[in-house]
Amino acid sequence: MKIPGKIKWAYMKGMGLAIIVSIFFLPSYMKPENTGNNIFYVTLNGVPVGTSASEDVEGLLRQARLAVAQESEIPVMLEAEAAVEGDEVYFGKVDSEETLIANMAEVMRASEVETLARSYTVKINDFTVNLASSQEVLELLEAVFQKYDTTGNYGVRLVLDPLRELNVLTTQVVDREEEKRIEEKARDFHRTAGMDARMSEMGDLVIEVEEKEFDDYELGLISMGYGDAVEVVEAYLPPESITPLQTAIEQVTKEQEKNKIYEVVSGDTLSQIAEDNGLSMDKLVEMNPTIESESSTIRVGDEIIVTSPEPELSVVRQEQLYYEEDYDADVVYIDNDSWYTTERVTRQEPSAGHRKVVAVVSFRNDTETGRDIQKEEVTMEAVPKIVERGTKTPPTYLKPISGGRLSSGFGRRNAPTKGASSYHKGIDWATPIGTAVMASCDGVVTKAGWGSGYGYVVYIDHGDGRQTRYGHLSKVLVKAGQRVSQGQKIALSGNTGRSTGPHVHFEILIGGSQVNPLSYLS
Repeated sequence: MKIPGKIKWAYMKGMGLAIIVSIFFLPSYMKPENTGNNIFYVTLNGVPVGTSASEDVEGLLRQARLAVAQESEIPVMLEAEAAVEGDEVYFGKVDSEETLIANMAEVMRASEVETLARSYTVKINDFTVNLASSQEVLELLEAVFQKYDTTGNYGVRLVLDPLRELNVLTTQVVDREEEKRIEEKARDFHRTAGMDARMSEMGDLVIEVEEKEFDDYELGLISMGYGDAVEVVEAYLPPESITPLQTAIEQVTKEQEKNKIYEVVSGDTLSQIAEDNGLSMDKLVEMNPTIESESSTIRVGDEIIVTSPEPELSVVRQEQLYYEEDYDADVVYIDNDSWYTTERVTRQEPSAGHRKVVAVVSFRNDTETGRDIQKEEVTMEAVPKIVERGTKTPPTYLKPISGGRLSSGFGRRNAPTKGASSYHKGIDWATPIGTAVMASCDGVVTKAGWGSGYGYVVYIDHGDGRQTRYGHLSKVLVKAGQRVSQGQKIALSGNTGRSTGPHVHFEILIGGSQVNPLSYLS
């Protein structure tokens, strides 16, 4: 049967209208708008998880991660790498946010890497170690004490660090015996509170404390603590990041060579400094660029690099000790203003005395750091050495640094630093920054500070129209108007001002004119 043309045309128009209505009004299909990418295909770890109307799926990813995390009381490490690919379509179905989140969570569960273990990170200076529990942390910290506390009298607690805003723990060292005594006193106080109240009505009692005899002192360890700051934080880490307790104890207590600075004091020699710090002479020279050999001159105030064996966590302690020793009396000086400082005569030879002593001695690890005498009984008086010495400074100059290499002499030079004079008014010694600079002769500081091309400078007036100048310093240690003595530390060498490298510039002026210092140095 043949359908009339008019009916067929009406049918086709009706079908077309229905399609247009479905495009514009059905919510699960995209409208045919030519606006660029309007549908986005989402994958997680390479697995398709659905389609989205937006390329921003980070919020959905966070919700999926949270949903997975809430399924376990222990944190887990998940791999979650999302990728979004856009397309422009006229017809396309998008998934709901709930569907996308559920699909992402399913992929994450399949991509679980590992479960993180609850642990504790212990930080000591730049050293860190991770332990499985707070009990292991306490065992580690108490193991550090065992070398010195053989009775186990000192313990450790972990307490919140009051100086930190976050929940960071630190250490509190406790004396167990002292805690017991305090508890017993508290119990005794409550038992006798009524009697004490009645006694107080009779007036305060004055008790005279008799001087202790040597037998009255309790000898031995009296205090213990750590010489380094300890921080402890709770963390969740992969099991392989946690260190076994015994290994951690070995790491923290093992002594290691660490560099430190030693400042030379009166009576020091290079060989003695090397021996005291467990170094060979060759090693000491190798570590210090300013020391050329065992015969190099050192002066009070020089800073020398030495090494010291120390564990990662140091122990500071005090011990009350009894000992007997021979001792020397302080030298007695008689000043003679008519003699030069280089002249001295011994008027009386010394003789050692003998004494009994109780002292509180402070240590850092095995090194003594202080001694406070509590009781002393001299059994034989020491006879002091008496020395007559001159006070007048001789008309000589000392080299202002130890070591150094003469890098520029006095007088005319062919290739000065740009901007500098072709006539060098002093001499230069190349030396590392921080070398101690000494007063060449005693006098009064007339300038101490910035000096333009000289950088940081010190000028010293020595009287009789004589003056010395020290230039290109890194740090000035004296002030204008201050009187200094020959050999006194006045500054540290540097590279300031118009300078081509670390060195000390030194001038001697007589009558206001520079002279060649090498002609005057003794």
